[in-house]
Amino acid sequence: MATWRLEKKFRFEASHELPHHPGKCRRLHGHSWVGVAMLEANNIHADGPEAGMVVDFGILGERIDNLVESHLDHWHLNETTGLENPTSEELARWVYERLVGRIPFLVGVRIEETCTSACEYWPEAGGGEA
Repeated sequence: MATWRLEKKFRFEASHELPHHPGKCRRLHGHSWVGVAMLEANNIHADGPEAGMVVDFGILGERIDNLVESHLDHWHLNETTGLENPTSEELARWVYERLVGRIPFLVGVRIEETCTSACEYWPEAGGGEA
C-alpha cells in the first residue's frame, strides 16, 4: 500500500525558562524555533479542489499559523502554553495536542530549539486519523 508523508514547517521566536534545570537554561532566554507538523496518509483525493493532494498545504498553514500567532511567536512559553518547564519535548507534545483535531492525518510534531537540537513527538496510540 502506498503511503504519502507530508511535512509543514513553521517558525517562531519565543522565550522560555526551565526552572528545574541546573544550568544556564534555568535563566530567561529565547530561541528562533522551527516546528514541523508531520502527516501520513494512504490515499490522496481523486477529485474536487484537492485532487491529487492528501491535504492542501494552504489549509495546513492557516491552522498552524493560528496557533503560532496566539501562543508561540513572540510570547513567553512558560506563560502562553501553561507549561511550567517548556522543554522541546514538552513543547512538541503540547503543539501536537492542539493540532491533532484540527489537522487530518497528523502523526507527529518536530520542534527544533536550535540549529543542532531537535525533538520529535509521536504519540503511542496512533493518532492523526481523519
